[in-house]
Amino acid sequence: MNGSVHSSTNVADIKLKRGPAGLGFNIVGGVDQQYVVNDNGIYVSKIKEDGAAALDGRLQEGDKILAINGVKLEDLTHRDAVDLFRTAGEDVELRVLKKTALQMNGPTGSQPEHESSASSLGLLVALAAVATVGAFIYMRHLRRSF
Repeated sequence: MNGSVHSSTNVADIKLKRGPAGLGFNIVGGVDQQYVVNDNGIYVSKIKEDGAAALDGRLQEGDKILAINGVKLEDLTHRDAVDLFRTAGEDVELRVLKKTALQMNGPTGSQPEHESSASSLGLLVALAAVATVGAFIYMRHLRRSF
């Protein structure tokens, strides 16, 4: 990858053996359906539970797949990329750009958004409960004063 802007510490070569359910992950992206703005790359959108990728543990949602069996996934349509994966054989080698915590515009899973929404909802419920208890105590205090 001479001349690449990617740090080699973020690039991993991952070998997977196709299982009964395939490689065990879904992809998104391509020139016809960009997943990341101004990036035609192919990204992992979902790791299937108990699939080859999940059992291996190194491939993660949001990782960018740079090549499969030495074939670079640059400037391909989504369908062409899918065809490469389907015809890749039983033993598949992926070159992957690992998603970093610092990526600002890269793909993200839905989990952090759910956690954030759940945290906000929990905070609102807690504040409403505190306000209700406070109002109840205040009203009881008023009744005793008269």
